[in-house]
Amino acid sequence: MKLAELYNFLDTISPFCTQENWDNSGLLLGNLNDEISRVYLSLDLDEKLIDEAEPNSLFITHHPLIFKGLKDLAGELYPRAFVKEMILKNLSLICLHTNYDLSHLNAYFVKEILGFKHFTQEKFLIFVDVDMSFQTLCEHIKQKLNLEILKVSFCGKEKLKKIAICTGSGGDLIPGIKADCFLSGDFKYHQALEALSNGLSLIELGHFESERYFADSLAKHLQNLPLKAIIKVSKNPFQYF
Repeated sequence: MKLAELYNFLDTISPFCTQENWDNSGLLLGNLNDEISRVYLSLDLDEKLIDEAEPNSLFITHHPLIFKGLKDLAGELYPRAFVKEMILKNLSLICLHTNYDLSHLNAYFVKEILGFKHFTQEKFLIFVDVDMSFQTLCEHIKQKLNLEILKVSFCGKEKLKKIAICTGSGGDLIPGIKADCFLSGDFKYHQALEALSNGLSLIELGHFESERYFADSLAKHLQNLPLKAIIKVSKNPFQYF
């Protein structure tokens, strides 16, 4: 199928116009008239994925490879080396970032991964009514995400009635959250201080850990299209010892 057809399909299920004004979702590399038969789905791009990709294929990633303006493609630093290698192999790139958070990923993560079937969504935030202790929630998260440890900020409120969830980096949303506990991919030091002063506990899931399900989520919507969609796992830049 034409790249334009796939782009329009993606725009239908997750409109690019709904992305945040600082975001860079959309077609970043490629020609809309190109024929596409092979698509790789991944959270991010890395050297191994680009090296193994078949020429003339398309990557659909969650995070935009090109985020800030590039004035040149000189040198070998990220992301320039990736862009140059993709051009040499005629690899196209579409990114679905904050628009896909809004339309699919946050809800998919909460329902299919964490197992909370009943929730409400307010833009990037998912709210779930619960009746559990902070400790029980932590154990539930570790079991669902296959994590041995969690980084938390506990305000002392053991009994939880409402939790808020946002994949990726949700720390900037803390001021407006009315809940007992907030789960997100990563938080900054001063965001945690702010949350504690507001009586809000935090559970840091890991950015990669909270968004690694992007490809699985999107693949379900591509299965009836005339192309081969291959799920790829990009590397997590962090390790745990």
